[in-house]
Amino acid sequence: MTSSLVRGRPRHATAHIRVRVAHALVGAVAGAGWLAIPVLAAQDPATASPPPTRTTHAAPSAPSAPRDDESSAVDLILPVAVLGTAGVLAAYSYVRRTRRSPGVVSPAPAAATPAESDRQARAALVQADDSVRASEEELPFAAPLMDERTLAPFRLAIRTARGELAAAFALWHRYEEGEPRDPGDRRQALVGIIGRCAEAGRVLDARAGELDRLRRAEAGPALEVAEGAFRRLAARAAGARATASPLHERYGPSVGARMTGRVEVAMDRLVFTTSRLNEARRAADLGEDERAVRQLRCAEGAIAQAGVLVAGMNDQTRRLREAAELVPTALTGAEAVLAAARATGTPVPSGADDTLAAVRAELTAGPYNPLAALRRITRALVRLPGARSGVLDTAADLVARADTGEAEDFVAVHRGAVGADARSLLAAAVRTLGAAHPVEAAALARRALESAERDVRAHGVPASDVVPLRTD
Repeated sequence: MTSSLVRGRPRHATAHIRVRVAHALVGAVAGAGWLAIPVLAAQDPATASPPPTRTTHAAPSAPSAPRDDESSAVDLILPVAVLGTAGVLAAYSYVRRTRRSPGVVSPAPAAATPAESDRQARAALVQADDSVRASEEELPFAAPLMDERTLAPFRLAIRTARGELAAAFALWHRYEEGEPRDPGDRRQALVGIIGRCAEAGRVLDARAGELDRLRRAEAGPALEVAEGAFRRLAARAAGARATASPLHERYGPSVGARMTGRVEVAMDRLVFTTSRLNEARRAADLGEDERAVRQLRCAEGAIAQAGVLVAGMNDQTRRLREAAELVPTALTGAEAVLAAARATGTPVPSGADDTLAAVRAELTAGPYNPLAALRRITRALVRLPGARSGVLDTAADLVARADTGEAEDFVAVHRGAVGADARSLLAAAVRTLGAAHPVEAAALARRALESAERDVRAHGVPASDVVPLRTD
């Protein structure tokens, strides 16, 4: 069994060219077996009970309508299983073979076409992002069982890997925007992206065995930690469900439906967790350590997903309240900015007056989505002097954090279906927000969310799907 620090990553790689095809085929078979574990576990009563299906079966089979500022049918979609194909695994085998120190770019294989290099880079980004996310999710379950001195190397490994991944995403974003332009330089950029991802994996690999050994030695206490986390989260989820109900009347049906959908998905995760924890406890009592650990890891994954959903719902509810308080002041500030622009002869963006008038009408009529209202105000005035100060800057920052958080939560819970483009846009949104450009960050985050939703719709919605921290 391997730690989720390297979930889905082979322990050994070979640089011998004549066995690459064999490794790709073996990887494809192993990937298919890994994907089948949740399904087989759900079908075999000796290993697991099937997760609830009341939410998953409600998903429409036809493509959803385009997303607007206030609603998204895909918020009710459950996470989709990772599709492990031979091409992706072969590309990742290449990542392992191109391992090197950060910043050192090695030449790409001469036989690789631009399209093949592009696919390899996409696969490497997704694989590295999944590995880092899984490691970040696992650490809180390990923390109660170890002292901080023991945990420090693992925390450092995850931070280092996260840094490499962020650099890879930055390179990919520039590549997607057409930089560099020279074909040779673009080929080297792809090699650099793959190398950064490989380095992230190498850093996690270096600590994975030790963490796995420590966690295996604490199987009984680890089960108690997961059970305690489950009980605490169940109470929080119940509170979130009670909070979601009034949102329909306060902020409109689209907001209410989205929030209620998140809570329902979280509750489904907790029901699934119950069956896995029961199986883990039963296996532990029978001395079946391997099965106990396998079921425990699946339970931890479901708890992590439910935690993301509940925390995200609570954060979004708080931001909605803050936005509702801010909208009247932001409207007044926006109208003052428009007046100042006209007084100085500065061109006013077309449609800005209409946008402000429409928001004021919504404010009077109610109910409305205050975050969407602030988003429209800040977008309409973003290029005018004074739009980046005072209340408008506060409004833009609130919207950007809300949009980035929503996209982050969606990718985290649905990452089995989300591809490189959505993840790259999300990483760009985080970078842009950190650089104090909130309006641009919000726009990138919305694009990331829309791209991730398209990925989920394209992959469909299976009746059973939880992305466990590890399943081997």
